[in-house]
Amino acid sequence: MIGANRTSHGAAMLAFLGSPQDIFVILVLVLLLFGAKKLPEMARSLGQGIREFRKSTHEITRDLDEPESNPTPKSS
Repeated sequence: MIGANRTSHGAAMLAFLGSPQDIFVILVLVLLLFGAKKLPEMARSLGQGIREFRKSTHEITRDLDEPESNPTPKSS
């Protein structure tokens, strides 16, 4: 189920670009602006950033969903 959700989410994310020609034009412009040597480094750092973001959001949601194991007693 998760894989199907990711596919539909990815398609919806790229829907604003319109056609495949739009994506091709954007990729060519990025290649011209940054050069072929810089693109793999940029993609690697973008992937690491996305990975860290997902890891952090997963940890936060896990901490919020996890019941507190040792609740502090209320002092009255």
